Amino acid sequence: MSPNPHIIVVDDEAPAREMVGDYLKMHGFVVTLCDGGKSLRAEIDIKVPDLVVLDLNMPEEDGLSIIRDLKAKTNVPVIMLTATASPIDRVVGLELGADDYVAKPCELRELMARIRSVLRRAAPKPAAEAPAPAAPAKPASEQLVRFGTKWLDLEAQSLRDDDGNEHPLTASEFGLLKVFAANPKRVLSRERLLELANARDAEAFDRAVDLRIMRIRRKIELDPTKPAVIRTIRGGGYLFSPASERP
Repeated sequence: MSPNPHIIVVDDEAPAREMVGDYLKMHGFVVTLCDGGKSLRAEIDIKVPDLVVLDLNMPEEDGLSIIRDLKAKTNVPVIMLTATASPIDRVVGLELGADDYVAKPCELRELMARIRSVLRRAAPKPAAEAPAPAAPAKPASEQLVRFGTKWLDLEAQSLRDDDGNEHPLTASEFGLLKVFAANPKRVLSRERLLELANARDAEAFDRAVDLRIMRIRRKIELDPTKPAVIRTIRGGGYLFSPASERP
């Protein structure tokens, strides 16, 4: 990530996107303004930004379809702007891979704080600082945690297989895996997971926890239909069983 992160603000209402853009520019961000999905795609074809701030409620193309398309092609972090009081759009957006949301009309200081938080979580570490994948069976650092078929690198915030290939994680998926890594062999309720992962909206995130864990299982379990690494405990929540302690 560059010293001055590039943010694309997508909103069909010119006053709203210009207000957000001007505020972010005042605080050192490089900003591009787009009025919808078409202009956003044109900008991303030129250069992928560090983050996208996306209004969900636009007339020509709704934000959820834009998120779906974006995440199919890139790993760019997305913060949703939503005017709806219902959590449904937020849940769907989070499941599609969005990293956070801010309600409209947005408090600009909160939006900037959310942007900085997501950028910190999404920023890759320099390659020289990442543990070498030469011998993953014997990690030399406690920063590597085995999750089934993969290794979670807590320092680089990445998921790798035994050959060193990286498998993309959203910031929210990494947040859940980090919580499990710090709490092996402990049953964690959804409420406790939300608390430890610093989730802001219990209603929206609670309904998305199961979906996120289902998505994580597809990446780490030998057989996602019979999870052995992150197990569901009926009436309790979820339990992470480290590889070395499973039969």
